Amino acid sequence: MPLPPAPGRRAARLSPEAYENKVNPARASSRTVAAEPEEVNETIAPEAPTAAAPVRRRTRNTAEAATKAAAPAVATPKSTTSTRQAAAKKTISNTPVTASNGSQGKSLPRSKKTQGPAKLFVLDTNVLLHDPTSLFRFEEHDIFLPMIVLEELDAHKKGMTEVARNGRQTSRTLDALAGAEGADIGRGLKLDSTGQRAAGGCLYFQTAPLDYSLPTSLPAGKADNQILGVVAALSKEYAPREVVLVSKDINMRVKARALGLNAEDYQNDKTLDDGDLLYAGVLALPQDFWSKSGKNVESWQSGAHTYYRIGGPIVPQLMINQFVYFEAPGAPSLFARVSEIREKTAVLQTLKDFGSAKNAVWGVTTRNREQNFAMNLLMDPEIDFVTLTGTAGTGKTLLALAAGLTQVLDDRRYTEIIMTRATVSVGEDIGFLPGTEEEKMGPWMGALDDNLEFLAKGDGGNAGEWGRAATNELIRSRIKIKSMNFMRGRTFLNKYVIIDEAQNLTPKQMKTLITRAGPGTKIICMGNLAQIDTPYLTEGSSGLTYAVDRFKGWPHSGHITLARGERSRLADFASEVL
Repeated sequence: MPLPPAPGRRAARLSPEAYENKVNPARASSRTVAAEPEEVNETIAPEAPTAAAPVRRRTRNTAEAATKAAAPAVATPKSTTSTRQAAAKKTISNTPVTASNGSQGKSLPRSKKTQGPAKLFVLDTNVLLHDPTSLFRFEEHDIFLPMIVLEELDAHKKGMTEVARNGRQTSRTLDALAGAEGADIGRGLKLDSTGQRAAGGCLYFQTAPLDYSLPTSLPAGKADNQILGVVAALSKEYAPREVVLVSKDINMRVKARALGLNAEDYQNDKTLDDGDLLYAGVLALPQDFWSKSGKNVESWQSGAHTYYRIGGPIVPQLMINQFVYFEAPGAPSLFARVSEIREKTAVLQTLKDFGSAKNAVWGVTTRNREQNFAMNLLMDPEIDFVTLTGTAGTGKTLLALAAGLTQVLDDRRYTEIIMTRATVSVGEDIGFLPGTEEEKMGPWMGALDDNLEFLAKGDGGNAGEWGRAATNELIRSRIKIKSMNFMRGRTFLNKYVIIDEAQNLTPKQMKTLITRAGPGTKIICMGNLAQIDTPYLTEGSSGLTYAVDRFKGWPHSGHITLARGERSRLADFASEVL
């Protein structure tokens, strides 16, 4: 095989001589085979004698060679010695020499990202279809693509789905790497040849049949089993180099581990490893806050809001538009939003109480602390992007619709409400739906109908049947239901956009939707991270999690995690016990 075994210590930055050796293999091999007065000194790295491959040491003058020859030899087990000799033989015959810095027992300086020798990652097809740029996400490590992966990419390239687009993009990327100047598939394609400087490894294709044997219970004709066979063959042929299978398929990883192979999930798309680490948008002030910081607090009044300038150790924990609250028995409560952060001080702005009937929004009053925080974000014209998360029944859709109707029909701040959602079924798909775009989206918008029914009877309870019908018609005329499939290329001007069930979106889909916003547009993304129905998406890799993490701290965005359900006592109890 053309793939070289990795040295025991791989440097992130190679010397110019080593770079020449890697770029010009013919020159490197001629220098290795030619009879030169140089001595090869093979030792075992003291940190991991059994896991590291041999390191080739080259002396440049006779005096240094004589000094090294006088040093006592290192005793090695017979099996290790034979492995070194086989690896050295293969290196001389097939691959260029990896040069070191010439000082015995030390390797070249390694960057902070490098941890041990470079690995060889075998990518499953679903990784490339999930993230077409995954080829450049493995830093200094090498990548191997089995032939069956290329065959599956070819099978998925047709169509207008996101998977098909990703397959075509991956194929174009592979073609660009193979067509780069000086590219040699037999010796590996340098991943940084197309300008991706973060990728320091090489891409290898399966150019010859591999000898492997799998249990008879695994059919040889299945694509997943063929990939497992390739991983098994590479692990055996290039030991002790670590060969790792990367797959988004859980069962694929389980089978690989059952066969004694290394397998990992694709981690680069995960914003957070644990959903509990997600930014909540709310911070509780400590009980001793006023006793410690009260003397140094500066306060002033401006319009309907009171402002407090605070300092102390809590300031580094704060972010712009983050909500803080102080509740203690016998002390006045404080509910505020961080409006400014300057070095060691922060400014807190008190909130408008939307729980009071005089501040009701389209007849809706907030019922708890988090709902009041969310309504302050939804009604603020300076906030362009709002994310709401929470379990079922916390009021996400109702709050967003009430704030939208008020700002569209009463304040005339926006021209209309546009509502869309990811069309991912909980169970089996019912097939094609008849009618126009809005009629096809109708079955997916049951939550919209339920909340509009509640909002329509709020103010017009005594208006009679004709009054309610007129109100419903007016509301319907200002709400447009759009499909996500036709969003690419659009621009929304002065629109109030609601993206429901955003937890089922990938980060790429989320970027596509948010970048549709034009001047004067406000976007609200909401969803429940515990109800993800899209395959291969988790709480850590969801587009909603991605948006919350990337937008936190931006002065024109805000996030709130709604904590308490307000739908009914039955729904609240079911959420807890079921």
